[in-house]
This record gives sequence, C-alpha cells and structure tokens, in this order.
Amino acid sequence: MNSTHRFASPFAERFDLRVPVVQAPMAGGPTSPAMVAAVSNAGALGFLAAAPFTAEKLASEVAAIRALTRRPFGVNLFVLEPSVPDDATVRRALSAIDPLRAELGLPPGQPLARYAPDFREQLDMLIELRVPVVSFTFGLISAQDVERLHAAGSYVIGTATHTAEGVAWRDIGADAIAAQGSEAGAHRGTFIGRFEDALVGTMALVPQLVDATGLPVLAAGGIMDGRGIVAALALGAQAAQMGTAFLTCAESAIPADWKTRVRTLPDTATEVTRAITGRHARGIRNPLMQQLSEQPGNVAPYPVQNALTQELRQSANRANNGDYLSLWSGQAAPLGRKRKEGLAAAELVEQLHAEWREAAANITALAR
Repeated sequence: MNSTHRFASPFAERFDLRVPVVQAPMAGGPTSPAMVAAVSNAGALGFLAAAPFTAEKLASEVAAIRALTRRPFGVNLFVLEPSVPDDATVRRALSAIDPLRAELGLPPGQPLARYAPDFREQLDMLIELRVPVVSFTFGLISAQDVERLHAAGSYVIGTATHTAEGVAWRDIGADAIAAQGSEAGAHRGTFIGRFEDALVGTMALVPQLVDATGLPVLAAGGIMDGRGIVAALALGAQAAQMGTAFLTCAESAIPADWKTRVRTLPDTATEVTRAITGRHARGIRNPLMQQLSEQPGNVAPYPVQNALTQELRQSANRANNGDYLSLWSGQAAPLGRKRKEGLAAAELVEQLHAEWREAAANITALAR
C-alpha cells in the first residue's frame, strides 16, 4: 500500500491502512466476502461477521475472502455458551411469533435441535485458519484461548461497552478494544453488569477506554463520514469502526427495502430492543419489533429468540419485506443520504479517505 497520506498510529501501521477505518462486522448478510475484500483492497480493514456460521461455513467464507484479497482482514464471533432452553420458554416465545409467521404464510414454529452454532468449534476453526485479525462480542474468551490465537498469528480485539469490560479484555491479553458506543446499530456487546447501565455514548466511551486500558481503541457508533473519523482520532482512537455507513453499499447482501429504509429514516427512527433476538440491539422500528415488544414476557433469551424468529425473517428477506426484518441500523444513518445510492464499498473508502483528510486539515487551520 502506498504510504502517501497515511494515518500514522500503531494499529494503522500494523495493518498497512491508508485510511483509519475498520468496516464493522455485521451479521445477517451485510458483510459478504465481496465487501470484506473490497474494503481491505481499498486500504481500510474489512471484517467478516461469522457468528451465524458453522465452522465449515466459516472456512468457506474465509477462503472466498482470501481468493479476492491478499491484504489483512478480520473475522468476528459471538462468545456464546451452549443453549438448552426448557420447553415452556420455547412455547411462550412461539405463542408471540406464530401469528407473525401466519401473516407470511408460514406454519406454526417448532422447537429446534440447535439454537446457535457451536462456539468452540467456530473458535477452533478460526485458529486453524490463522486469520490476521479476530474480534469477539458478547463476552470474554479465556487467556489460554487468546494465547492460542496469538500463536496462530491472530491479532485479538475485544468489544467493550464500558471501561470494566475493556479492562477485562486487557487483562486476558487482548491486543485492542472495540469501543461500542450506544449510538451503534445492531447487538449491544455488554457482558458485565446491566444493559441499561452500559449505554455510554461513543464520545464519552472512547477516551475513557484509552485511559483505562492503554490499548489501541477502535471507536464504534455514530460515525458516518470523515468528520466522525477525525472526532474519534481526536479522542484517542486509532481507527473508526463503521457499520451503518457500509450497510447500503453495493456489496451488502441485504434486501433493497432494508437499504431504502436506512437511507430515508429520520434520526429518531431507531430503538434498542431485545424483542427480536432476545438480546438488546439497535434497529429501525417496524411491525416485527413493535408487535414482539408488546409481549416482553414471551421473549426468549438469545440465541433462542434469535433462532425462533429466523425463518420468519428469512421469509421476509426473500420477499423484500422490511416490516418483518431485523432492520439493524445506527443513530447516524441519515448522514449517509449525501452519498449516491448503491455506492461500491471501495468508493466509500475513497470518499472517507478524502473527507477525513479535509476535516483534519480544517481543524489544523483553525488551530493556527
């Protein structure tokens, strides 16, 4: 990668980044191998969201990325224990989900043999694949597993929504912290304390994690353009992790209706809910969110609720029906309207590169 106009930070230099941007891993379709490779080839860091994948599917997706790029990229997993829900929990959840299934012509739902891929099998495969960068959300792995990843040549990033979580990741040997502010779209990564106490905004969270951990910090949440990148860097972050900005790119494999809603929503259109998947996540309000939220006592914990609503959401996906999708999106989505529809991921990286340099130059001029 040409060193001209490079942002110099230990994180950016380690991965030869021309622009200090990490494309956030977004499960459920957005982060296709084509997107991950395009972002990395453009000089940022592409990231695959592999949480929904079996170990075999993870391996095939990584192979597809490696066929498209020789540059560094990352893979994200959710840290999950095996889930064996009791029958009553499943039946309560289905009593709320089945009327929605019927609206899409689906038969009543049934208990499942498995509610999520085996995390240990995913992790072992990740180590075998020797992926350049790995990140984890929803919990801690062990110090021994961090050592195994390091031995495989992987750089380890832990997700934190407040300082205690960042310190916990530092103490087991993580290399960097993804600081997930409350503005961020999709699932909250909180794993210490109550979710309600962990809605710290990105502007407040990043400098506290920088000070508390001494590790490279990636700022995630509410960043959509070059101004946001510069703000994150000013707070001590070494890169901005951006998800919603890439959600509507040409390589994003989500339905057109979801992309349209992201591009047209007002700034008050998102909400944090556990009704769809059983774990708090930020998304655009729609009938699926609203109707399931009316029966909070029937919402099963993650990953059970997530698995039980999956067929419903997949059917809506095929029908391009955003009323019954989990429309994950961050609060700053309206800032993306200025970009042309169907923008290629590489073109977005180029625009972000130009924007953050211009914003940084303007601040430098003001300081004179």
